[in-house]
Amino acid sequence: MTLSDLPGINAGLNSLSAIFLLFGFVFIRRGKQGAHRYCMSAALCTSALFLACYLYYHFHAGRTVFKNPEWFRPIYLTLLLTHTVLAVVIVPMILMTFHRAVKARYELHKKLARWTWPLWMYVSVTGVLIYFLLYRIFPQH
Repeated sequence: MTLSDLPGINAGLNSLSAIFLLFGFVFIRRGKQGAHRYCMSAALCTSALFLACYLYYHFHAGRTVFKNPEWFRPIYLTLLLTHTVLAVVIVPMILMTFHRAVKARYELHKKLARWTWPLWMYVSVTGVLIYFLLYRIFPQH
């Protein structure tokens, strides 16, 4: 494995997080708390592993700049801005939501999870979209 493999691995980890989040949502709606707990824990683990790989990659590879096509750059930068801001905001929300669940404070967990889940899902999905835009659809090499 080389450094250039990490963006694809990161996209895979973000995809797994989104899948676990989706199934976790479905399971809790169906009253399957055990399956929900498993999926949400798996989403937390894959997101944490993603964050470690992402930081490692950018520490060694530096910044990635979207240049072409020029007409798409404002759209890409808007997507990147919302993704980045929410990625920062979501980390403490995820930790607080998990903490409330672990402490069996389910009503408080549920109130925060209503906000945490859609933001976390947005960050996971847009992370994959950003990967495809940078490395597959409009490669910046």
